[in-house]
Amino acid sequence: MDLSFLAGIFASPWNIILSLIDIAIVAYVFYRILGLIRGTRAVQLLKGLILLLVFAVIARSLGLEMVTWLVDKFFILSAIAIPIVFQPELRRILERIGEGRFFSSQGLSATYADKAVISEITQAANILSLSKTGALIVITRGTGINEYLHTGVPLDSLVSASLLVNIFVPNTPLHDGAVVITGGRISHAACFLPLSDNPRLAKELGTRHRAGIGITEVSDALALIVSEETGIISLVSEGRLRRNLNTATLSQALTEELIPEEKRQDSWLRRWANEEKSRAGKNN
Repeated sequence: MDLSFLAGIFASPWNIILSLIDIAIVAYVFYRILGLIRGTRAVQLLKGLILLLVFAVIARSLGLEMVTWLVDKFFILSAIAIPIVFQPELRRILERIGEGRFFSSQGLSATYADKAVISEITQAANILSLSKTGALIVITRGTGINEYLHTGVPLDSLVSASLLVNIFVPNTPLHDGAVVITGGRISHAACFLPLSDNPRLAKELGTRHRAGIGITEVSDALALIVSEETGIISLVSEGRLRRNLNTATLSQALTEELIPEEKRQDSWLRRWANEEKSRAGKNN
């Protein structure tokens, strides 16, 4: 390493501060990117590229010209192939940046469903679970999934537990496919979604689970899945699957994902104030 480069960094306190800020920004960007690609094929690709980079450095330092030439050509070809093969992962990163949520730890700045909608979804999931009726419910957030909505039937209906349960009754016209909830309303039913090809998924997960995971890999939507075989309730966000949820844990998870923390706190404060007023009225 050129010593003049290090001398320039430590030339003044201001240079040191700028260098630390530079390092912190790069480290945070890599941290956010790793969080987005965690659990996807891109993780294995990253490991392979790191190993090749180490191999290239060693080959260059030992003067292995042929090996160095081959590795250099491989990196050139990778720069062309990676954007094509890993388009879903790159799309997620660019969409996060475009929505202004890439640098947000919370990830959500808007309310995508209110308590009433979450309650109806939770009730429906519980009924479907008890009857072991398979279901796939997608709740959209910032990223649109219009290309998949066209495969379904438009409804534009209020969210109710009874309607959701009836949609997934076997052998009915709309039971095969996913229900999509957008803006607190059921927008479409019987939608066909992209299947995840993540090799790390458990073998017992069927098409419904792979479709639920797949839509969350290409968008920021949530996917609620009820297993037809076991009745297990699962929730998927960003390709990560949470299984064995009950009514309470599902309601809590949906609230955390769909309602910003500050609005959840306001709701709690408002509820506490109403309870205090009610007690005061009874005492009077």
